Amino acid sequence: MSVSDVAGLISALAFVLLVGFIAYPLVKLGKVLEETRRAVRGLSDGTLPLLEEVTTTVSTANQQMARVDTITEHVESVSANVSSLAALFTATVGSPLIKVAAFGHGLRRATSGHARRGRGKD
Repeated sequence: MSVSDVAGLISALAFVLLVGFIAYPLVKLGKVLEETRRAVRGLSDGTLPLLEEVTTTVSTANQQMARVDTITEHVESVSANVSSLAALFTATVGSPLIKVAAFGHGLRRATSGHARRGRGKD
């Protein structure tokens, strides 16, 4: 064996060691990528049923909101009718009722004033 053969053998061994050092991280990287692939597959398998449930929930919520809108429209209609009825009652009965109350109050004050004057003179 000559010196060049020994040098070639050393360089071949160094190259094999270098390939070994590079191969180890590549094997680890392959395992990490495999785990990532499994995690993504599991995530997608779990996400699809969840999205279907969310779609069903949103659809049900939209139906309930439509019912609430219908109820709100009826409540607004009833509220407007009650407001109109109250205004009509105030216009027809309220004003005369206030006049009668004012007359009664004035009559009471007038009669109580005569009673005081009569008591004070005796």
